[in-house]
Amino acid sequence: MSALLLLDALAEARIEEAMREGALDGLPGAGRPLDLDDDRLVPEELRAAYRILKNAGFVPPEVEARRDAADLAALLATLDDDDARRRALVRLALIETRLEASGTSLRLDRAYHGRLLDHLARSQPG
Repeated sequence: MSALLLLDALAEARIEEAMREGALDGLPGAGRPLDLDDDRLVPEELRAAYRILKNAGFVPPEVEARRDAADLAALLATLDDDDARRRALVRLALIETRLEASGTSLRLDRAYHGRLLDHLARSQPG
């Protein structure tokens, strides 16, 4: 039996024991559906660890990088200053390069990404 399966079996046994002893009775949210985040893209063996980190206020570095990239893309749509726009594009390229190097990039098509950035640039107010 693998260590992961052994750990799962041990956790299940402890949960069942706590339920039999009533240790889980009266907990907040009892009887209501769990509010689980959509974590289908997170590998199954990492979901529990990621959820614990998230509940503690931490997110995986690649999630933070994707958030930063999305913020920069939104910022690019609003920038009028060429120098500020260039700096933002350099930062965005650096983030994307790091994501690609770590194998976590979600970008599938460089041409599509370029067209998206062009569209965001054309749709900026003013």
